[in-house]
Amino acid sequence: MKNIETARAVREPGMARRDFLCKSMAIAVPATLAGFAKPLFAAVTSEGVAVSTYTLPTLARSGTVLNVRDYGALGDGNSNDTAAIQRAINALPSTGGTVDIPGGTYLIDAVTSVRLRSNMHLRLASDAVLVAIPNSAEQYSVLYASKQHDVEISGGRIIGERDGHNGTTGEWGRGVFIRGSSNVIVRDMHISNCWGDGLVVAGASVWQAPPVPASNVVVANVVSTGNRRQAMSVGYVRGVKVYDSEFSYSHGTSPQCGVDIEPENGNIAYQVLFRNCWVHGNARYGMLLYKGSKSVTVDRCTVENNGSCGIVTRNAVASYISNNTIRNNSATGVFIQDGTSNCQVSRNIFSGNYSRQGVLTRTAFTLDGWSSKIERDIYIYSATTDIRITTNYYR
Repeated sequence: MKNIETARAVREPGMARRDFLCKSMAIAVPATLAGFAKPLFAAVTSEGVAVSTYTLPTLARSGTVLNVRDYGALGDGNSNDTAAIQRAINALPSTGGTVDIPGGTYLIDAVTSVRLRSNMHLRLASDAVLVAIPNSAEQYSVLYASKQHDVEISGGRIIGERDGHNGTTGEWGRGVFIRGSSNVIVRDMHISNCWGDGLVVAGASVWQAPPVPASNVVVANVVSTGNRRQAMSVGYVRGVKVYDSEFSYSHGTSPQCGVDIEPENGNIAYQVLFRNCWVHGNARYGMLLYKGSKSVTVDRCTVENNGSCGIVTRNAVASYISNNTIRNNSATGVFIQDGTSNCQVSRNIFSGNYSRQGVLTRTAFTLDGWSSKIERDIYIYSATTDIRITTNYYR
């Protein structure tokens, strides 16, 4: 059995994300703990073939299908195709439908944004790339769904313009922004190189009315990597489920996390699930469950090689961190900070955390509860309540 501290799964070209994640988890299981850990990763058949761990909801839309090439989009990598893509979206009937973006490179004015409508599917071919045109704006969104419903976005790639950005201020250039929308699916996409966040799911302010949360959002098989601020931010929401996705290599401006759950304006991020995700290589935390996070579950994820802690909770209520592999983070594996209440940490595998202090050599063991010998892996501030550390596994 390979040593868990040195073994690394390498994502092979063309390998599906779900296959990679299952392969990564498989090498993370120490031989001495295999009897405990095998049932946790039930997304793999006995033949080693990955199977889906989720079912996508059915969204309402008509059978109309339009192609952006029929509305003037060229996809030649030289033309601004924003208006042509928007024309195709606007041409859908009131009952919605599907807008296809075939293979090609489409330059997008992200300050204007491609604005999505209710009851529609924006379907990118696997070789379709939306590239943000360099700008100097403090914020932008390549794809923007504001106060819409029954929206699906799938396929292709979105590339931001952080390397060509003409300004120096702001931190909110986004690849995909789901704002105050309901019944939304984002799947099978690669998002990278944004001035701010790759993917944001948050609430929307309504003039002279209470803000509206994003609700019933599913993110599946998405890569968000190499963005300047975060890979994914979650704000004021009611029901977000994230499956089989990668959040990696955020660096450039704070918070620089893989995932930041941080509701805006004193609201609540309620019922958020991350399952079977890979969070790695971010400049600061892998995942931050911050003030206003409530009923957040992190389950069967691999959180590794981040520049500070793996998972941090602060002023978070009802957090459940279970069945994860949390390893080789520069600081603490799970850091439970002030204001956290009703938090359970169960059946995780920890190894190699607080790596900035050097390698810790120890014999693998199982522990029910907390002791000082695992403070590199789990650390709890005193101003917390109802923190339950049950059985976890350590190397």
